[in-house]
Amino acid sequence: MSHHWGYGKHNGPEFWHESFPIAKGERQSPIDIDTKAAKYDPALKPLSISYEQATSRRILNNGHTFSVEFDDSQDKSVLKGGPLEGTYRLIQFHFHWGSSDEQGSEHTVDKKKYAAELHLVHWNTKYGEFGKAVQHPDGLAVLGIFLKIGSANPGLQKVVDMLDSIKTKGKSAEFINFDPRGLLPKSLDYWTYPGSLTTPPLLECVTWIVLKEPISVSSEQMSKFRNLKFNEEGEPEEPMVDNWRPVQPLKNRQIKASFT
Repeated sequence: MSHHWGYGKHNGPEFWHESFPIAKGERQSPIDIDTKAAKYDPALKPLSISYEQATSRRILNNGHTFSVEFDDSQDKSVLKGGPLEGTYRLIQFHFHWGSSDEQGSEHTVDKKKYAAELHLVHWNTKYGEFGKAVQHPDGLAVLGIFLKIGSANPGLQKVVDMLDSIKTKGKSAEFINFDPRGLLPKSLDYWTYPGSLTTPPLLECVTWIVLKEPISVSSEQMSKFRNLKFNEEGEPEEPMVDNWRPVQPLKNRQIKASFT
């Protein structure tokens, strides 16, 4: 399996550049958010998140993470404002997590990791479809939300309850009437910077918006994440853990903050 990317000893992030040379590009993600170097930008607008009409479709184990997919054929669930020009539609969300509660987030804050990180992926409607949007520097906007160990998260429980039905790679299940608003923290203060997808093909098409306030997740909920498998049914078992990319060099980028 070494030819295919993953998170293992022989196909993990340190090898991705062999198939995806952009891995050593100028605006790769994730990064460490150095709060002292982040610059307050009074020109940044508040985020406008309209998820009232979000239409979830299915939940899928793709062999790298699990994702919840949305109907993105209309402006039902959109992200606007903040650093963004125009309207971005929600297409899916997924998570990255570790083998323990201590570390699983991709972004770090002052070198500190969280238990997990949620990515809500949106594409710029001016490009007409997701596949075209990823070819442009302003094609995607990803809302990153940290998960911190604490009390069980009721907004997450409906997702957690589905994980047993998608244990192995390629499994999916219908997943409707899920309200992603339950995954947002109270405060929408954020950091933002220009970056990339954190999984191959690592395209440099993402405006990252990382929320400062984490949401809670219980150890029991996190252990359900770790019950998932990277492998297909019938293959040797590989627990789905540590599916995060290490932080990348900031290079010539400026992290901006919406708050002082």
